[in-house]
Amino acid sequence: MSTIEPTDLSKADAANELMRLARIIAKHNKLYHAEDSPEISDAEYDALIKRNNALEEAFPDLVRDDSPNKQVGAAVASSPLSKITHAQRMYSLDNGFADEDIAEWIARVRRFLNLPEGEPVAVTAEDKIDGLSCALRYEKGELVLAATRGDGQIGEDVTANVRMIADIPQVLGIGESSLLQTDSPTPTPPLKGRGYDIPEVFEVRGEVYMAKSDFIGLNTRLMEEGKADAAVKNIDFDPAKIRQFANPRNAAAGSLRQKDANVTAKRPLKFWAHGWGEASSEPGETVFDVMASIASWGIPVSPLMQRFETLDQMLDHYRHIEAERADMPYDIDGVVYKVDRLDWQKRLGFVAKSPRWAIAHKFPAEQAQTTLENIDIQVGRTGKLTPVGRLKPVTVGGVVVSNVTLHNRDEIERLGVRPGDRVLVQRAGDVIPQVVENLTRDDVREPYVFPDHCPECNSEAVAQEGEVDVRCTGGLICPAQRFQRLAHFASRAALDIDGLGEKSIAEFIEAGFIGSPADIFRLHTHRAAILARDGWQEKSVDNLLAAVEKKRSADAARLLFGLGIRHIGVVTARDLMKNFTTLPKLAEVATAARDDEAVREEITAIDGVGPTVAEALADFFHEPHNRALWDDLLSEVTPPDYIVETRDSKVAGKTVVFTGKLETMSRDEAKAQAEALGAKASGSVSAKTDLVVAGPGAGSKMKKATELGIEVIDEAAWAEIVKAAG
Repeated sequence: MSTIEPTDLSKADAANELMRLARIIAKHNKLYHAEDSPEISDAEYDALIKRNNALEEAFPDLVRDDSPNKQVGAAVASSPLSKITHAQRMYSLDNGFADEDIAEWIARVRRFLNLPEGEPVAVTAEDKIDGLSCALRYEKGELVLAATRGDGQIGEDVTANVRMIADIPQVLGIGESSLLQTDSPTPTPPLKGRGYDIPEVFEVRGEVYMAKSDFIGLNTRLMEEGKADAAVKNIDFDPAKIRQFANPRNAAAGSLRQKDANVTAKRPLKFWAHGWGEASSEPGETVFDVMASIASWGIPVSPLMQRFETLDQMLDHYRHIEAERADMPYDIDGVVYKVDRLDWQKRLGFVAKSPRWAIAHKFPAEQAQTTLENIDIQVGRTGKLTPVGRLKPVTVGGVVVSNVTLHNRDEIERLGVRPGDRVLVQRAGDVIPQVVENLTRDDVREPYVFPDHCPECNSEAVAQEGEVDVRCTGGLICPAQRFQRLAHFASRAALDIDGLGEKSIAEFIEAGFIGSPADIFRLHTHRAAILARDGWQEKSVDNLLAAVEKKRSADAARLLFGLGIRHIGVVTARDLMKNFTTLPKLAEVATAARDDEAVREEITAIDGVGPTVAEALADFFHEPHNRALWDDLLSEVTPPDYIVETRDSKVAGKTVVFTGKLETMSRDEAKAQAEALGAKASGSVSAKTDLVVAGPGAGSKMKKATELGIEVIDEAAWAEIVKAAG
C-alpha cells in the first residue's frame, strides 16, 4: 500500500491505486466472511480501508462502482476494540536532537523553578524503546484494565490481549528489580525491592514491544505458514503475497490491537514500564524511588535507567547507550531524561502536548541515497507554495520513503537540487524525511526555476519582505486555499462539524453551495439540492444540517483558530480569547492595532502572544475582504463569552503584572499561578492593569503603577493570595 499522501498524488495515480485497493479489499472480504481464513490482521485490513477512504475523499469524482464502501457486508473502517477514557491524559514528549538542546532544557527547568546557582538538578536517564504506549490499571494489586495511548485522552481497551503478555503480572507482588547495575558512567546502585507496598489504585505506564530476534522469528513463521498453506491447497507458493511486518514496532502494535486475544497470545510481546499515571498514593518522592517500587512488584523496567546530577554525566550515558544501540536486543530511538524530584515535577507541570519536566534526546537520523525524480508544488491553506521532492523509493530506518519536503525556495537554492539529482536522505528524529545533501550538485544541468505564479489559480505568488515563503495572493479565489481553509474550519481541531468531511466540502464547493465559512451555516437553504445529489439521503442531510446548527454557538477560540489566520494556532487563539473574551472585542482591538502603537502593545503584552501575532491580526483585519468574511461569519454565529475555568480567587478576572526579581519562584511559574487563579498575566503596566507584584529591583513598571494609582504588593503578599485560593 502506498505511503504517499492523497493530496500528493496525481489523478491518474489515485485512480490506479483505488482500482488496486478495490480488488485487494474484495479478496480479503471473501477470505474473512466466506472462507473464514483471513491472511492479514484486523489492523492491516483497517489500514487498507482507511487508505481507500482517504483517496475517495481527496478525489470524489473517482469513487468506483465496486468501491468497498458500496459493497454489502464490507467491513467498516473502525477499530474492533472499545474506547477507554484515560483517568489522566497520556502526554507525548518534547524532543531534543543536540547536546545544546538538552543543556537548554536543564536551563529552562532551573529558570522555571528559580533555583539558586549551584543547586543540582537530579535527572533520571533511560533508553527510549520504540514500542506501543500502554497503560495498566491495578486496583488492590490486581490488573483490571489495560489501554493504548490513542490520542492521549481516549485509547483502546486491550485488557484481554495484555493478559496474554508474560511480562505483565496479573497480580502485583514481590519481584526481582530489573534496574540492574551497568557499566554506564557513575552508575547508581541496584534498586531494592519494596515488597507488597502497593497503592490501592496505581496505573503503570510503559511500552509493549517486540525484541528484534522475536520480530525476525515472527516474520519467518508467517512465511513458513504461507508455504504450508500453499502446500495444503496444492498451489504455487508466492512469497510476495505473504504480508510481513515492516519493523518490530508495527509488529507489536498489530499484535496488541487484535480483536482475538488468542492471536495476541501467539505473538512474542514484551513490556516494560517507564512511568505511571493515576495513583492513590506514590511509593516514593522521586522518579527513581517509584520506579524501584514498580520493579519490585514484578514489572520490568529499563535495565539502563540511571540517576545523574550533571549534564556531562547525562550526555556520557546517552553516548554509551547510542554506542550499544545496534547490538541491543530491542529497537530504541533515543534517551529520555526526567526531573527526578516529584515535587519539582508538579511545579513544572505541562505545556500543550508534553511535560516541562521531561525530554527525549533523540539519536541522529539514519541516512540513505536515492534519486530526486521530480519537484512538485503544493499550495497550502494559507497560500504557501511548498516544494515536494518525489523520490525513487528508498528504505530509511526501516521505513520506505518516496516523498520529502524541500521547505521553500531558499532551501532549493541552498541544496541546488534539480530533478535527476542523486541525494542523501535522512529521517529527522527518525520521523520526518529530509534531504541532507545533493550528491550531484556539480553536474551540468539547468537550475530549477521556482514558480512566480500559483499552479492552482495562476495568481501572482510572492514573498513578503523579510520572509522566505512564497505565497499565492489569490486567497479564497484560489481553489487550493478555498478547499483547505474550509476543510480546516470544519476540522476536528477547529469547529469539529460532524459529517462535514473533506469529501463533502469538495462536493459543496464544486456545486456552488459554499465558498466561505459563513456559507456553511447557510447550507440549510440548499437542503433540496443536496438531497437530489448521489449518495445523500434524508437522514444524512438532516444529521449534517443539525450538526452545523449546533456549532452556531461554538467556542470562540475554536472559531478564531478555524479562520486560519497566520501564526494563530490553537494555543494562541485561547490566549487571545482569555484576554478579550469576545470576538467583536478582539476585532475592534486588532483593527485599531494597525495604526495605533499603544493598542498593538496591548496585544503583545498578552502572555504567549508577541509582535508577530499582533502584526498578523492587524494585517488580517486591514484587508477589506477579510473584514467582510469576518462580519459575514459573525452574522451567522453567536459564540458565548470566553470563560476560563479557574480556582476562585480575589484576582480572578484581573490583570496582573510581575516586575523586579522574584526570589521564591521564576517569572514563568508566577504567570502560570496567575492564570490558574483566573487572572491575566501581562508584560506591561497600563491603565487596564489591576495589580502589580513587585520584587527587589522593580523599576519603571513600579513607577508607572504608582503614577496610575495601581495597587502594588510584594511577593509574600502574592503567595498569600495563591494560598488562600486553595
